[in-house]
Amino acid sequence: MPPESKTCLACGRTIEWRKKWERDWDEVRYCSTACRRRKVDPTDQALETSILDLLEARAATATICPSEAARAVAGAQERGDWRELMEPARRAARRLVAAGDVEITQAGHVVDPSTAKGPIRIRRTDAG
Repeated sequence: MPPESKTCLACGRTIEWRKKWERDWDEVRYCSTACRRRKVDPTDQALETSILDLLEARAATATICPSEAARAVAGAQERGDWRELMEPARRAARRLVAAGDVEITQAGHVVDPSTAKGPIRIRRTDAG
């Protein structure tokens, strides 16, 4: 029986166990070479904080779009285009899902963040 899956530290996607990782499964932290190179930088941390702050300022059942966090961070960092922060904002949301702080929804239903494609919304978990 394979060991339990893990969450990538950089992108928040699920890492499924593979036979080739049998000897060093305990050391596997990233799902790909790109994630291993990228890691989590201060902009990623700012996006996570922005998501949590935006949700805190809203009603308990309210949702936000990742673009709201991207716009807030782009404005705070005086970056020109917030669109370049959209995928990092989605990665930040997936990491927050793995931490149990938020849920990702599509059409009002909670979805698996590793496989969600298309527009998503972010909301606090019932416990959060």
